[in-house]
Amino acid sequence: MDQALGMFETVGLTPALVALDRMEKESGIQVHQVEINDFLGVIIKISGSAADVDIALHHGRNCAEQMGAQPIILVIRNPDSKAWKIISSKPEYNPLIQQDVVSFPQYTTDGNRMQEESQVNSHNTYALGFIETQGFTAVFEAIDSACKAANVEVVGKEKLGGGYVTVVIKGDVAAVEAAIAAGRTKVDGLGKLIAAHVIPRPSASVIGLLPQI
Repeated sequence: MDQALGMFETVGLTPALVALDRMEKESGIQVHQVEINDFLGVIIKISGSAADVDIALHHGRNCAEQMGAQPIILVIRNPDSKAWKIISSKPEYNPLIQQDVVSFPQYTTDGNRMQEESQVNSHNTYALGFIETQGFTAVFEAIDSACKAANVEVVGKEKLGGGYVTVVIKGDVAAVEAAIAAGRTKVDGLGKLIAAHVIPRPSASVIGLLPQI
C-alpha cells in the first residue's frame, strides 16, 4: 500500500486542534505526534494511506482557513528511513514554558488507543471549548467569565511561547457555547484574542492531546 506522512502546520494551538478533530473524523489517519516551535507554530504529523492523508489535510486546511489561519500542508509519500530520524522528534521538555513541546497520543502496547480514551470518545456527548489569547491577564479574565456563565469544567491550559495561552473547558454543547461566548467578550482591552472555538464530540486524538492543569 502507498503509505504517506502528512504535515499540518499552523500558528496557534486552537486552530491546530480544531483542524485535527476534522481530519480524524473525515479520514482514517493516525496521529504520530504534535510539536510546537518558538514562533507560535504547531505541527501535526499524521500517517496513513496516501489517499487518507490527502483527504485529511484537505479538510484540515479548509477548517483552519475558516478560522482565519494560514496553514502549511505537505504530503511525503513513503518517507525515507534516514529522513525519519529528523522528522520524528524525540520527547522534549521546555523548562521556560514548563511543558512538553512534543506530544504523543496515548497508545497501548498492541497499537490501539488506551481503552479509557476510546470509551470516552465513543460515548461522549460533550463538547470542548477553547479560548486562546496573547496575554495571561486576558485569558484569566476570559476563563473566569466563562465559568461564571455556564456549568463547565476546566480541563487545562497550554502555553506556546510569545505570550500565547490556551485554556480548555468541557461540558454539554449548550453550556460550552455559552461559556465561550461569555469568555471571548472579556478579552478586548486586556490582550489579543487569537481564537475561541467549540468542538462538539471531540475526536480521540484531540482528547488524548489535551493540555493538563
